[in-house]
Amino acid sequence: MSYIQNLKDKYPWFKYIGNRYVLVFLFFAVWMLFLDNYSYLEHRVLNKELDELETNKKYYQDEIKKDCLDIKRLNNPDQIEKYAREKYYMKRDSEDIYIIEFEEDILPKEEENNKSL
Repeated sequence: MSYIQNLKDKYPWFKYIGNRYVLVFLFFAVWMLFLDNYSYLEHRVLNKELDELETNKKYYQDEIKKDCLDIKRLNNPDQIEKYAREKYYMKRDSEDIYIIEFEEDILPKEEENNKSL
């Protein structure tokens, strides 16, 4: 017993750590921070995932708004024809279509393909 008393005299903080309430609190804190299913570390991972999902939600809502505007525009037959000509290179029977590509437009596409390899 004198050995423990010497430690308490030599290190004053040792008497606080030896208190059973402090030990129970430390055990509880370690359990809640690291070991529990709802631990702080698990919450950090879940919060990052939630932020990512919120970002995706906002992106898809913006895309839905754009698509709704496109659908409203395509109710007009002239707009349908314009869209078909621009996107799908459709033409009338008496027309010829020439596709002109500039080098500036081609180079970034080739660089992206090389990076993906």
